[in-house]
Amino acid sequence: MAVSLSNVSVRTADGADKSLGDYAGSVLLVVNVASRCGFTPQYEGLQALQDSYGAKGFAVLGFPCNDFGAQEPGNLDEIKTFCSTKFGASFELFDKVHAMGSTTEPYTTLNQTEPAGDVAWNFEKFLVGRDGTVISRFKSGVAPDSAELKGAIEAALKA
Repeated sequence: MAVSLSNVSVRTADGADKSLGDYAGSVLLVVNVASRCGFTPQYEGLQALQDSYGAKGFAVLGFPCNDFGAQEPGNLDEIKTFCSTKFGASFELFDKVHAMGSTTEPYTTLNQTEPAGDVAWNFEKFLVGRDGTVISRFKSGVAPDSAELKGAIEAALKA
């Protein structure tokens, strides 16, 4: 069964509710991020993806998450400052979420994506097509600059 984010509402960094359906027509990469993780340098690669594909209708959406090893203890202002100063990351960040256990959106919906189950660690990535349907799920170890991920993004942009 295809999982769709079109009717999922999330909380923005400033506390407002936002429908992911507002991104209809764009290809999205939804990532649970953390500032104190071995995968944290992926922020740089995620920003490079945003820079490379943004004009073609692509967006990285970052969801800070403190579920794994308490590696995202900061508040949103601290997280944003860290991301921009350390990695030059300016892609959109949302309010903190729970990606495992008692989940919050978008993960309550995303975790239904095959293989279904809770996100396993920080920087797990979900590629979402222009129609809001989740195309694929990439584990944390799949780097943003990997041929596998870039190929999937390019295919989604052409679809």
